Amino acid sequence: MEATARPPRPLEGLRVIEVGQLLAGPFAATILGYYGAEVIKVEPPEGGDPIRRWRIVKNETSLWWYSIARNKKCVTLDLRQPRGRDILRALVNRSDVLIENFRPGTLEKWDLGPAEFKHSNPALIYSRVSGYGQTGPYAPRPGFASVCEGFGGFRYVNGFPGQPSVRPNLSIGDTLAGVHAAFGILLAYIARGRVTHGAGQVVDVAIFESIYNMMEGVVPEYDGAGVIREASGSTLTGIVPSNIYPTKDGKTIIIGANTNSMFQRLCELMGDAGMAQDPRYKENSNRVEHQTELDGLIGRWTGAMTATEVLAKLEAAGVAAGPIYSVADMVADPQYQARGLFEEVIVDGETLKIPAIIPRLADTPGRTDWPGAMLGAHNAEVYQDLLGMSAGELAELKAAGIV
Repeated sequence: MEATARPPRPLEGLRVIEVGQLLAGPFAATILGYYGAEVIKVEPPEGGDPIRRWRIVKNETSLWWYSIARNKKCVTLDLRQPRGRDILRALVNRSDVLIENFRPGTLEKWDLGPAEFKHSNPALIYSRVSGYGQTGPYAPRPGFASVCEGFGGFRYVNGFPGQPSVRPNLSIGDTLAGVHAAFGILLAYIARGRVTHGAGQVVDVAIFESIYNMMEGVVPEYDGAGVIREASGSTLTGIVPSNIYPTKDGKTIIIGANTNSMFQRLCELMGDAGMAQDPRYKENSNRVEHQTELDGLIGRWTGAMTATEVLAKLEAAGVAAGPIYSVADMVADPQYQARGLFEEVIVDGETLKIPAIIPRLADTPGRTDWPGAMLGAHNAEVYQDLLGMSAGELAELKAAGIV
């Protein structure tokens, strides 16, 4: 039987060279590779990308690796050696995109900065991810996600009043920077075909700016009213009710009934339809002033039922509410399954679930072709097929420690 043809992907034919490590730059490349780009990941011969050994390791490889490095051709190259830099230069000159997340100035020091390719590959889209960007007085500083989340303003509003800021157990700054880098690359790709007459450009992404871009109205609120948004625990400043509430079985649920119509339905469900017309609660501005007492009333109502019972009532009434899920809950939930949010790959003869990547495209969807590969797994394919090296040349490079 003839195999069913897979639908085309929007980035097929786009070649990306990734020389970043850890998360921000590599996640941008993961997104592009999922939607069809040919991604060649360049790693140092000794050890490779540190994510290969981070967090939960099984058979000497991080389980995370199989997700973040999916669809990537993994090659090794020592960029500290001139010959290694020459090989990278040759790869970039045959590619559409370079993604790097070294500290600013590093690639210029190696004669691999954007100026190096202006004439040899003028169509190159050169994406740079760093903590503070390529310009400004802080550009040379090391910028990990944790530090940039604070500098970008997120940590200040994340936590409880009067207590130290709280870090979510994720590298949100890195992931957001990766999404912004992928978005910037695609904008530059569109511009190359429609605006710049085939010329590429530099895409400069700072981790702190990726956080700053998510900070909603804090700047105009400060400039226009002198208000500094503070940490507010599990609530959302200026929008009520939108909080977490306890249940009889020791669980916590989220209710976001902050529109007037939805608050009316919540009040009816709680057995007090007139509360929605109470001057203390009638409008959002009134509810904000009386948030503590209102949250107390809602919490006493939810606390008399199990999470399953109260969520069923809220859903039937059309009130936005939901549970707080662990990953085990996600994997078991039919909505996650119906949306195809898990893909399975084969690793060491066993299946492993990894997350699908969004957005979902109806006619040209992305997909995972293979999980993250072993270190240098594609050396022969890339160096011999793309650069035309012989097997003997590749052996010499290996003996010299360059690959």
